[in-house]
Amino acid sequence: MAKLNSVEDLKNLQALLSEETFKPDIPRVRLCSGTACTATGTQRVITALEEEAARRGITLDVVKTGCQGLCQKGPVMKVEPQGIFYQKVKPEHAKSIIAYSVVGGIPYRQSLYRDDILSEPIPEMTEVPFYKKQLRIALRNNGVIDPRNIYHYIAVGGYSALGKALGSMGPDDVLNEVDKANLRGRGGAGFPAGRKWKHTKSDKAKIKFVIANGDEGDPGAFMDRSVMEGDPHSLFEGMLLCAYAIGARYGMIYVRHEYPLAVKNLGHAIRQAEELGLLGRNILGTDFSFTIDIREGAGAFVCGESTALVASIEGERGFPRPRPPRLSETGGGVWGYPSNLNNIETYACVPPIIEKGADWFLGIGTKTSPGTKVFALTGKVVNTGLVEVPMGITLREIIYDIGGGIMNNKKFKAVQTGGPSGGCIPEEHLDLPVDFDSLAKVGSMMGSGGMVVMDEDNCMVDVAKYFLSFCQSESCGKCPPCRVGTYQMLQILERITTGKGEAGDIERLEQIGQLIKEGALCGLGNSAPNPVLTTIKYFREEYEEHIHDKYCRAKACSGLGTFRIENEECFLCGLCKEACAFDAVKETKDSFFIDKDYCTKCKACYMACPIGAVKVEKEKRSPEKQEVL
Repeated sequence: MAKLNSVEDLKNLQALLSEETFKPDIPRVRLCSGTACTATGTQRVITALEEEAARRGITLDVVKTGCQGLCQKGPVMKVEPQGIFYQKVKPEHAKSIIAYSVVGGIPYRQSLYRDDILSEPIPEMTEVPFYKKQLRIALRNNGVIDPRNIYHYIAVGGYSALGKALGSMGPDDVLNEVDKANLRGRGGAGFPAGRKWKHTKSDKAKIKFVIANGDEGDPGAFMDRSVMEGDPHSLFEGMLLCAYAIGARYGMIYVRHEYPLAVKNLGHAIRQAEELGLLGRNILGTDFSFTIDIREGAGAFVCGESTALVASIEGERGFPRPRPPRLSETGGGVWGYPSNLNNIETYACVPPIIEKGADWFLGIGTKTSPGTKVFALTGKVVNTGLVEVPMGITLREIIYDIGGGIMNNKKFKAVQTGGPSGGCIPEEHLDLPVDFDSLAKVGSMMGSGGMVVMDEDNCMVDVAKYFLSFCQSESCGKCPPCRVGTYQMLQILERITTGKGEAGDIERLEQIGQLIKEGALCGLGNSAPNPVLTTIKYFREEYEEHIHDKYCRAKACSGLGTFRIENEECFLCGLCKEACAFDAVKETKDSFFIDKDYCTKCKACYMACPIGAVKVEKEKRSPEKQEVL
């Protein structure tokens, strides 16, 4: 690997690779090798394709790409030059795919995408509903290149922005372009990256750090992980541009130890970039030097908070620290040095901005939130996966047009954005544009990009308890509002969801939640009550039913409701009696019934009944309760 000694060397290499790397006359498959598809058998498919190609004597270029997004249908792949998209590919499909598509140039219908089993298959990726409304900037190379091959990245234009910056732009030019683009941090807070860079640069310290936050602790979220796994050099290039702009020489990527593929690919990519002269001393023959190191975290959610992250990098326990000083100031960053911290997705957006200009970026999305945002779409949608969409797209478009709607034609109930400390948004706000300010107005937030969809079978009180339980268990315990307040709220929710709720519990939750938001030390504590407060705001009647009627309309909570067997529906299978551990289900000559004196409301009979003959109903309110209400 010959070292590049000038910007001109880089341009010459790019010109050569753009012609030689992905030749259109060579059959090619781009097969997703991200974590999700690897778990469902990507490697076996690769082996089968390579063996079949060798058996036929065919030259086949197999590109093992990063996440292509449609995780629900994995492993997924694309065959070129026809652009045929395949889903749920199995090793036994390899022979047919090569025979039909590689040799014959036509689709193999059995593995094509279908909206449902009876619909007409869709052969081209660009026509698949999941991809139609997406626009990829941060994920521009996922699904295109092999992340373990730096030449692939360079062949598609990688490091062009760095070459442009070092060849024709000064540090202030780069900084001003990012500032003009109004690139807001994709880690959750939405603070403009350009302003943060300027503040770090203004500190007169000679040593500065550029830190990438890859500690993605949201359950089910994998936006940053997919960039680190599938396109690590786009992260490096963004960090290099930041370092050049602010005068930093040292960079660190903080990544979870639980992301082994990301750690592996990052380490491999760093070695390649160093060998090629794109990291290290005197990059591209200039006086600009920059190194990158990897720091692995132990998986604490609180270490996604900036000051706790810095403490962890320094080898200390991940406790948040008071501010000021800020990270961008002397005394506040890593080992006391000014440090610029952005998340992975933010850095990945920087190279296209420098290459294409701030005006191009401002033309995408909304006025106050330009560009795109990557979301991990999960929950009760037909097509879960990784999506990147322009800011301003509505929740309805993401859930129904891209996600394919609610599974099993159930009724939509809510969507939770912003991770475990985000808010739950009801159906009335489905047409809300997705951007930083609009989500904040309805009590939620962008977060790092988690998006969990819920349907009519989800109990919103139980959902609030689940997310608060996560935040409470992940609390570092340093400040009493978070440590004690979240525990108190969780105890109240435990009572409510087990039929022991009391009048005034809702008001107590609201009061404690506001105190935590106002008094907690860090962002985790400030936002921890959000799921509870937003579900009370939009689904208060469900809380009232749990407390006053001892009833859960979603039938999700145990210890609530009155259980009975509908004799006209029951076909006397006896499964309910077998399931009951307390002998509450009694049998007569021609029917079953539930003895309420023995029933513990454990739901075992309800879950066991195959035809839904066991009913759960509201308890009848006593006159005293009616008077209280």
